[in-house]
Amino acid sequence: MAFTLGIDIGTYETKGVLVDHTGAVRSQAARGHKMLVPQPGWAEHSPEKDWWGDFVFICRKIIKDSGIDPSEIKAVACSAIGPCMLPVDAEGKPLMNGVLYGVDGRAEAEVRYLTDIIGKDAIISQCGNALTSQSVGPKILWLKRKRPEVYAQTAYILTSTSFLVQRLTGQTVIDHYTAANFSPLYDVNTQSWTNELNDDIIPLEKLPRLLWSNEIAGEITVEAAGITGLKAGTPVTAGTIDAAAEAISVGADKPNDMMMMYGSTIFIILRAQSQISDPRIWYAPWLFEGEHASMAGLATSGTLTHWFRDQMARDFDPKSAFPLLANEASISPPGANGLIMLPYFSGERTPIHDVYAKGVLFGLNLTHNRGDMYRALIEGIAHGTRHVTDTFQELGQSPKRLLAVGGGTNNALWLQATSDIIGIDQIVCEKTLGASYGDAFLAALAVGLVSRGDIANWNPIAKTVVAQPNPVYEQAHNLFLRLYEQTKDIALELS
Repeated sequence: MAFTLGIDIGTYETKGVLVDHTGAVRSQAARGHKMLVPQPGWAEHSPEKDWWGDFVFICRKIIKDSGIDPSEIKAVACSAIGPCMLPVDAEGKPLMNGVLYGVDGRAEAEVRYLTDIIGKDAIISQCGNALTSQSVGPKILWLKRKRPEVYAQTAYILTSTSFLVQRLTGQTVIDHYTAANFSPLYDVNTQSWTNELNDDIIPLEKLPRLLWSNEIAGEITVEAAGITGLKAGTPVTAGTIDAAAEAISVGADKPNDMMMMYGSTIFIILRAQSQISDPRIWYAPWLFEGEHASMAGLATSGTLTHWFRDQMARDFDPKSAFPLLANEASISPPGANGLIMLPYFSGERTPIHDVYAKGVLFGLNLTHNRGDMYRALIEGIAHGTRHVTDTFQELGQSPKRLLAVGGGTNNALWLQATSDIIGIDQIVCEKTLGASYGDAFLAALAVGLVSRGDIANWNPIAKTVVAQPNPVYEQAHNLFLRLYEQTKDIALELS
């Protein structure tokens, strides 16, 4: 048998899966970790513990549990949260914690500075994206300004996936899809690193070598083999960001396919037919040369449900709390008995790009209960999602198919409320393992075990969630948008 191994590092959990060439799962494993919040607006991981430590644990557990000989693993692919910013020294040793993606807003001053001196139009024209909390370039400038002693020792700036690939192969690479988030250091027109817009952030030789996600970055080194249990010489792909691997896992890989990932955040990828540059959303080359993708993401989604469980449902066993909360929320009618929640507990990413936005639960009275509040939370995330899908539609980018994936697809209330509020049916495939499954497929693709269309056989459609429009939701969505506009000045003052 020929097997491939996929491992994904998420915000709160690492997952791995061993798959044969038909897509059948032979073994899987998971391990939790924490997002570090050293101060409000910051978000970090320990690269040694949360990234490499989890990767090694998952590798060894899967090999042990499956009982296979490591020589039967024909390729390895990994994905991880991103884009992250991690400075390492010449030996690849992390010089600080990894700074996470758009949920970390520490570089807001640098975003404003670079936008002012370069110009928004020039940035979008060359980078395909406005500078936001999702952009890595401003975070590197933050490092140079605020941690000059670390910056001086920096040999490379890595992201989470490139750190893992470097540990496994000794090669310092990054895929184009991830690199496009390094604005203003990546030119989407030439698909290369650039310092044309600003040459004061970092020398380009300190950025990884660019590859496509279906390319082999290198092979497992003897040292990495001894640590992970993998066989030395096993091919390793360039990898990618978790959301892209998640899209691959459900076959959202055709033009005008849209993937909606229900995870710690809602993340959306549209396989676009051409480059779309708009400051409200993100653009990147897709995983394969000559193809395009447009992206969007909320800042807090699954993270918010965890917060609610931990703070408002302490009387429940954490392991069984979510079904119980969903049951309470199902008793509350659509519209949550007049409650509206802004889910901006870590600011917000697309389409408003406001790091100062705040969470709001509006409309409370003495008749409301926990079920109403949890339903308002679910619906608030769905209204934030509609704000994104409406933006895509305004740009003439309505999806032909919307494929849902991620842990949140197990929450029927969340799925249905989202379809009802955005007005789009959602397809759910048989396997909702997510990014690690997509990684295993990309690994198989890279070594010629499968073709791209084979994912439909690996992971067929299981069900469709049909949208059921409700006038209550239409009114609530208008109020949701107005509530943000009428509270954003107060939120800014509170910040």
